[in-house]
Amino acid sequence: MSYYKIDNLEQYFKHYNKSIREPRKFWGKIASENFTWYQEWEKVMEFDMAEAKIKWFIDAKVNIVKNCIDRHLARRGTKTAIIFEPNDPNEEALHISYNELHERVSKMANVLREQGIQKGDRVCIYLPMIPELAVSVLACARIGAIHSVVFAGFSSSAVATRINDSECKMVITSDGGYRGNKTIDLKGIVDEALEKCPCVEQVLVVKRTNTAIKMMEGRDQWLQPLLDDASDNNVAEIMDAEDPLFILYTSGSTGKPKGMVHTTAGYMVYSAYTFKNVFNYEENDIFWCTADIGWITGHSYILYGPLLNGATTIIFEGVPSYPDFSRFWEIIEKHKVTQFYTAPTAIRALAKENLEFVQKYPLASLKVIGSVGEPINEEAWHWYNDHVGGKRCPVVDTWWQTETGGIMISPIPFVTPTKPTYASLPLPGIQPVLMDEKRNEIEGNQVTGSLCIKFPWPGIARTIWGDHKRYKETYFSTFPGKYFTGDGALRDEVGYYRITGRIDDVVIVSGHNLGTAPIEDAINEHPAVAESAIVGFPHDIKGNALYGFVILKESGEYRDRENLSKEINQHVSDHIGPIAKLDKIQFVTGLPKTRSGKIMRRILRKIAEGDYSNFGDISTLLNPEIVEEIKKGKL
Repeated sequence: MSYYKIDNLEQYFKHYNKSIREPRKFWGKIASENFTWYQEWEKVMEFDMAEAKIKWFIDAKVNIVKNCIDRHLARRGTKTAIIFEPNDPNEEALHISYNELHERVSKMANVLREQGIQKGDRVCIYLPMIPELAVSVLACARIGAIHSVVFAGFSSSAVATRINDSECKMVITSDGGYRGNKTIDLKGIVDEALEKCPCVEQVLVVKRTNTAIKMMEGRDQWLQPLLDDASDNNVAEIMDAEDPLFILYTSGSTGKPKGMVHTTAGYMVYSAYTFKNVFNYEENDIFWCTADIGWITGHSYILYGPLLNGATTIIFEGVPSYPDFSRFWEIIEKHKVTQFYTAPTAIRALAKENLEFVQKYPLASLKVIGSVGEPINEEAWHWYNDHVGGKRCPVVDTWWQTETGGIMISPIPFVTPTKPTYASLPLPGIQPVLMDEKRNEIEGNQVTGSLCIKFPWPGIARTIWGDHKRYKETYFSTFPGKYFTGDGALRDEVGYYRITGRIDDVVIVSGHNLGTAPIEDAINEHPAVAESAIVGFPHDIKGNALYGFVILKESGEYRDRENLSKEINQHVSDHIGPIAKLDKIQFVTGLPKTRSGKIMRRILRKIAEGDYSNFGDISTLLNPEIVEEIKKGKL
């Protein structure tokens, strides 16, 4: 019996139970049957959760790119590996076959080697969503260089911080990037960053926008001439299972980004396995994840997961609102997308627009629709299910993190019955537990607590680059012996999990633990509300009270803010109870969000508390200017 693909609920429970009882046998079988190894492992795993030391497939030798590309060539050489959909819909989409991808990656790998990049060197990639981004990532992995992709929207200081932390020798960037109707000067941002980065020796520049840029003699080179001269004959580096594959930075609550390190074999096995099952991928499907490769979602479910399964994956350069709000639906129709994976932020933004944008496309090719990045609220779930999925495509509401490497809790389409706002059941190999304030495991169902994972899985990050102490303290010290996710969760009567938000987003009001996500759901159901965020602030009597930041759909439609505040609180009272009513409601035009769509609540919490002393690193915000606006309007 193969454990790779789950086809029904009975099989899910059989696989899940096997993965808990005999994790080594379970993952060993998946790894040996579905991947190409130079040498198999001595031991499947060993770990010490107290010291945060975890290893998988010990002493195995492998190359992830050989598994992503080379092994598919005999059977799928002419199949499309990547569809590049440009920002401008009038620019033709590009179809890159597995054969072509192999040639491109081999040439790029040879360029990197010729430029002195060796196994273990770090390479910063700061590129827009163009084919060269995928090729650069895969070329690094092919030669054993550690890629550190930085989202091409971060400021120069954010780029410099990340380059210096991992001591990158090289930066790969472009003359510019397109985003909607804007052209972004990426090379200028890199030049500014590199004034503070003595470790960088070389910069390779992709031509995308044909913008005039400065090239520094001895440091900067155009990439294309180097590729033209490069051989397409390249032998992949033999990597140890635990060699670092990439570093990816995630915002720390203290402001300093954490460079999460993912290693080769465990990440390979886990990203491939979760892609196959969560998206019910079949041979001729067309998969589209709308994330940026600069985030873990893009690493695992635009590149590695799909390519490891020999899939066709879409790289989209643009934004959902350009040239109008039908862009996503037009692309699904154009490429006959079968699986669509996007963020609740995007769903809510598109749901605010006229329904005609989505209704003019049949979207009949879709089989599975997914959401990622934050818990999806009920109103957005139903809109997505009704208008995009046509009530026939399962909604996979996935919960996972940069640190986990792949999806952890999610419905499996056509297997797990879905329930709006619930991520549902853990995937095989994942052992979630809920913990109370006294660090005891909470047994039974219909309970809430801190979400921890009590046993390692192959995709778990191994450390924070250069700071294992911080890794151990952040993830393994709050609940000793367990990985602490930082999230709160509710387990319902059948064992389904619902993520209630970050633990610091669970506010204790008059002794009641109130998760902010359900309150926000209730507020967002008010017809005037587009989006909301709730935080706690100190209260003399209750201990904490609730402060709401609310964005309205039409600013002129509800001029009587006092009455509107009362209506919103009535909604909250009706849906959750009077205890969850908000003491303060501030109407705002936007919320401070990271570029992956997460609301940076620590900033809102500080504003609600009247503490403007230190907001930490806000360079990662999509809209840093909104912070000042919210401060000025504070109640």
